[in-house]
Amino acid sequence: MDTRFLESFMLVVDKGSIAAAARHLNVTAAAVTQRLQVLEAEIGTRLLARSGRTMVPTAAGSAVMARARAILRGVEDLRSIAVVDEPAGALRLGAVATAMTGLLPDLLKRCSTAFPRIDVHIAPGTSRDLYPKVLAGEIDAAIIVQPEFALPKSCAWRVLRHEPLMVIAPGSVESSDPREILTGHPFIRYDHTHWGGRLADRYLRHAKIRPRERFELDSLDAIAVLVDQGLGVSLVPDWAPPWPAGLTLKKLPIHKTKFVRRIGLVWLQASSRAHLVRAFLGQEPKRARQP
Repeated sequence: MDTRFLESFMLVVDKGSIAAAARHLNVTAAAVTQRLQVLEAEIGTRLLARSGRTMVPTAAGSAVMARARAILRGVEDLRSIAVVDEPAGALRLGAVATAMTGLLPDLLKRCSTAFPRIDVHIAPGTSRDLYPKVLAGEIDAAIIVQPEFALPKSCAWRVLRHEPLMVIAPGSVESSDPREILTGHPFIRYDHTHWGGRLADRYLRHAKIRPRERFELDSLDAIAVLVDQGLGVSLVPDWAPPWPAGLTLKKLPIHKTKFVRRIGLVWLQASSRAHLVRAFLGQEPKRARQP
């Protein structure tokens, strides 16, 4: 069985149409249709059906999908392992929102320059969503907030940035006392379900501060904008720039070294893509070409 046929089938399912799959593969829609017909003939049953304008898998197609993804992933792994001159292959990388703009651009630029044959695919998400995907092998690595619990020994971890907690307030606020600001103004909470938000909660409990909560948001950029508009103050990690443009904020560190958000990369040490992760981090030099 030609794995290109499986790839075409999965793309039609993922993108919802033969035309979209053909554009992604840079082939004609007729070529994709032919591949699907050959695949269905080899398997012996229909795999796709039309629902309105969308192509959806049949019951048999749904059953094939999970195994097909594993087969295609295995083929990618073989290609990656077989390359002896330098790291190459697809690297599926998750990243939290602040890393997408604050850390990833420099890392991707360095990686693409040093290892142009590594093809990085980015999956945005929150730390609590991306971490289990790494453990399940759905993605190869993720830039996340270091969790409160100990990582299993099967995981590798590299800290990329330390982000101490700080109070942010409108520039018009006269006080420079973090405690006075947190207790004297409406409070905009960083979502307590986020790992960074839980860090802020721990500090508030530690300092015995009960702020007058006004809003709770899961976007640090949005929190900064609301604070700038005078709608409250907040307690947030000092995340990597860029921050929203045009803000006039007062930023006050809390000077508690244990209340620091650590952003890092997590991956499975035994993964067949671990060498690509190390190359992405700049840990693995190019190998000498074989004579």
